[in-house]
Amino acid sequence: MKKDVRICGFGGQGVILAGFIIGKAASVFMDYHAVQSQSYGPEARGGAARSEIIISDEKIGYPRPLGVDCLVAMSQESFDSYRDDIRDDTIIILDPDLVKKHDIGRPLYKVHAQKIAEELGNKIVTNIVMVGAFTSIFGMLKPDAVKESVIDSVPKRFTELNIKAFERGLEAGKNAVEEL
Repeated sequence: MKKDVRICGFGGQGVILAGFIIGKAASVFMDYHAVQSQSYGPEARGGAARSEIIISDEKIGYPRPLGVDCLVAMSQESFDSYRDDIRDDTIIILDPDLVKKHDIGRPLYKVHAQKIAEELGNKIVTNIVMVGAFTSIFGMLKPDAVKESVIDSVPKRFTELNIKAFERGLEAGKNAVEEL
């Protein structure tokens, strides 16, 4: 079993941290092997960014994805740029408030992650809401393992906010599955 995950957005949204958290959940808090790679434009903030995670139950010989089993999109530019190699069975999760042009002729999961983060008082946790939604929708990682990875990866003074964001994301992901 090997799964390739791509999280994309713009610089400053925490795309790289989201990928790191998922990889850590798989490899540290569960018994999978995982590698994470990242790329972003030359801009410090605002340019397209992506984080790619490979999760496998065997050793990983090549650290770059060869396909995409799940695409999480948090900006229009990144969705347009990084969707070229999705397959018919790729799970697509996006925030329809940030990715307004998303009609690609197939079902996808819509999670209003930024709106949820704003309701929690800080849109900086939009990425953690998406990590929670990904956990519910993709169904590969145990929620407790991902939650532990969130706690272990964010600044301690923001732990409570990030836990709330993750839990709201889990709930939003479950709702998105029911709506599809």
